[in-house]
Amino acid sequence: MGNFCLFALALFSWLFYIPITYGLQTYQSQLLLQLRKHLEYPPQLEILNNYNGEPCSSSSSANFSISCQENSVAELKVMGDKLANVSEFSGHAIPGVTLSESFSIDSFITTLTRLTTLRVLSLVSLGIWGPLPDKIHRLHSLELLDLSSNFMFGSIPPQISRMVKLQTLIIDRNYFNDTIPRSLGSLPNLTVLSLRVNLLKGQFPASISRISSLTDIALCHNELSGKLPDLSTLTSLRVLDLRENQLDSELPLMPRGLITALLAKNSFSGNIPEQFGKLGHLQHLDLSYNHLSGAPPSALFSLPNISYLNLASNRLSGSLPKHLSCGSKLGFVDISNNKLKGELPSCLDDISDKRVVNFGWNCLSVNAQQQHKGSYCKDVNRRKQHSGKTVLIIVIVGAVLLLGLLGFGVLVLSRIFCSKRTFETHIRQKVGQDTSKTGVSSEVLASARFISEVVMLGTQGSPAYRMFSFEELKDATNNFDSSMLIGEGSIGKLYKGRLGNGTYIAIRSLTLSKKHSIQNLKLKLDFLSKLQHPHLVSLLGHCIELGGRDDFSADKVILVYEYVSNRDYRTHLSENCPEKVFNWADRLAVLIGVAKAVHFLHTGVIPGAFNNHLKTNSILLDEHGIAKLSDYGTSIITEENEKLEAKGEGSQLRRRTKLEDDVYNFGFILLESLVGPILTGKGEAFLLNEMASFGSQDGRRRIVDPIVLTTCSQESLSIVVSITKKCISPEPSSRPSFEDVLWNLQYAAQVQTAVDADQKSDSTS
Repeated sequence: MGNFCLFALALFSWLFYIPITYGLQTYQSQLLLQLRKHLEYPPQLEILNNYNGEPCSSSSSANFSISCQENSVAELKVMGDKLANVSEFSGHAIPGVTLSESFSIDSFITTLTRLTTLRVLSLVSLGIWGPLPDKIHRLHSLELLDLSSNFMFGSIPPQISRMVKLQTLIIDRNYFNDTIPRSLGSLPNLTVLSLRVNLLKGQFPASISRISSLTDIALCHNELSGKLPDLSTLTSLRVLDLRENQLDSELPLMPRGLITALLAKNSFSGNIPEQFGKLGHLQHLDLSYNHLSGAPPSALFSLPNISYLNLASNRLSGSLPKHLSCGSKLGFVDISNNKLKGELPSCLDDISDKRVVNFGWNCLSVNAQQQHKGSYCKDVNRRKQHSGKTVLIIVIVGAVLLLGLLGFGVLVLSRIFCSKRTFETHIRQKVGQDTSKTGVSSEVLASARFISEVVMLGTQGSPAYRMFSFEELKDATNNFDSSMLIGEGSIGKLYKGRLGNGTYIAIRSLTLSKKHSIQNLKLKLDFLSKLQHPHLVSLLGHCIELGGRDDFSADKVILVYEYVSNRDYRTHLSENCPEKVFNWADRLAVLIGVAKAVHFLHTGVIPGAFNNHLKTNSILLDEHGIAKLSDYGTSIITEENEKLEAKGEGSQLRRRTKLEDDVYNFGFILLESLVGPILTGKGEAFLLNEMASFGSQDGRRRIVDPIVLTTCSQESLSIVVSITKKCISPEPSSRPSFEDVLWNLQYAAQVQTAVDADQKSDSTS
């Protein structure tokens, strides 16, 4: 009898559970369809048209994924194509960029909060606009919230602090323009706080320093000001990125476990704390472009893990110890543009490919790298002793000068007006010069414009472009000795050189297919010099060799680039150096950087630069591991250019073909990143035939690089495989734009980051 009762109870419970589960899924299905309507039916959610009413059974795509736990929606990830990259946003809908004027962010969030079981929510690049409503806190189960690359503005709701399970908060690239809520310090489990590239102002909240679980703080590219509090209590902090704000206090104490500290381009003052020299885990420290003074702590240079140390463009003074010790991993040091004097320590003066040292524009007793005169670096304290007398003299003389300045101002204004007219006349004359021989009109070059990315990142910190003499380059390369030859290809030989000031350079010698007029060649080089981007190897200057007997034509050009010492990308794909082989996340970071550079070359300048010789060995890695593309834009000089100002169909077709060439070649870079250089060495035809293998798990295990297979998620890998197939499509019209390529790579990286974070969380729990 007892067994029968138990059976009846179980049967009743099961029958009762079925309608509850069915009703729950139906309710969630309706909510998802409402969300799709709020988002104005983005193509990424078209997949909801094809499922059977059970959201937990819907399939994922590269742009949409949903997962469930106990028949309830636990994760929702949507990535759109409405990038938040407008130069100005007024807080209103922008047709074709944001969601429409009828979109209501309040109604959208209200619907969203009814998915009460959500643990992971990622809504990226969907054109969502408006102030983020306070009711977002109703998603009390959230552990990860990512609303990056949208158009939200106003305040970050303080009520977010009530989401006590939140571990990751990412709201990058929006337009929030209020202060950071102090209440964020009440989030007990927060590990990642990323509010990069907003308009946030006010002080860095001291309450954040009480979140002991924080591992990453990224608040760069905002307008934060005032004091940075003591951060030494953040014992789990590994990454601190506060670049490009307006913080103006002294540097606080830092946590001992810190690995990366990026504090450049603020207004920090005072001495660098001695405690920085005790951060044994520190690998990257960037304090450049601040107002720091005093002598830098000697221990900074000898930290056991330090690889990058940038103290440039401060007010550092005094002398460095003669017997200064440098850490074995220290690969880059920049102490330039300070007021240091005395001798340069031997560990910084040693000429080595393993360490790059910039020390110019100090008052050091060295011949290399240009220095100021000793008077420039006089002790600041000695000058302060005379400050009282100086003020008195200024007060007395000031009254006398005031009347004189008024008259002088009138004179200056009149001269500026005259010089402006002269400059405009000169420009008009230059634009009118004939360029029919090259096909690139000087009018197009003179009116070349750059998108906001160049304005922001352009030539900041780059040396001024200049002409080099042939004798100077001969001296730099020991008369172009074969021992200085580091590469040779279809576009010319590549040499390593060292200038008289100690700066290493790379020298590319281009032989032209025919003689070019000096005038037109300089116009092309002027255009090439303006191609500045963080993921392009900087062009420092050129040298033109005259051809024949006249001084008006040339048949050889020598381009001078910055020297990038950390090998090329292909080296890091080879099993010949297993300790340096990149994992999947590292490869994605390189590919994204290069895709950004090529997208800029295609669309960031007018006229665009195409046919950029894209190969894995043309991708170099600097001392930070940042990818930089070399040999870009040389086709502007070496090839016959069609008239870019022409409007005919033939010109447009040639331009399209060149763009597709870059997409096709980048496809093979993607392919080599997937399978490694050994298989790519078997030839293009072999690889194209093997592409079919990517369709099955067994095929992938056979052809994909084992390093990739063991370090990637299947979803991230599938996204890259898909875009690779499109790039190397035999039909040019089927190939994607570089914007599409970049978007897919960034999404693949986001997917991989989320998986890595989950695995890390599982391993620590």
